[in-house]
Amino acid sequence: MNIKQELQHLNSKLDNSSRKLAAAKKRGDKAIVLQFEAEIESLTKTRASAKNKNDREVSDQGNSIKALAFNRELTKEEQTDMGKLKKSVRGLIVVHPLTALGRELTIEKVTGFSPKKF
Repeated sequence: MNIKQELQHLNSKLDNSSRKLAAAKKRGDKAIVLQFEAEIESLTKTRASAKNKNDREVSDQGNSIKALAFNRELTKEEQTDMGKLKKSVRGLIVVHPLTALGRELTIEKVTGFSPKKF
């Protein structure tokens, strides 16, 4: 399971546990309340760890892309025919500014990174 799926799974379990905790508090069941509070705490720690791991992966990927020799913004024409562009430029990596990697690189427009000029 990749990190994004793991995060989604943990968020789902955390949401489910918090709903069950609220129901147990409403009933006044102290044993169940303690159980769900402990579960929520452990899930929160696990989620924080997974988010940190995801941030490190994105940062490492960003550093490897920054190390490429050439980059430039892609024109609208190049963006419409991305397949042709990727076939003509070997090793091209396209980064969109709204993705996690784009935010990490702080780019404003769709940018291509390549080991050689294109």
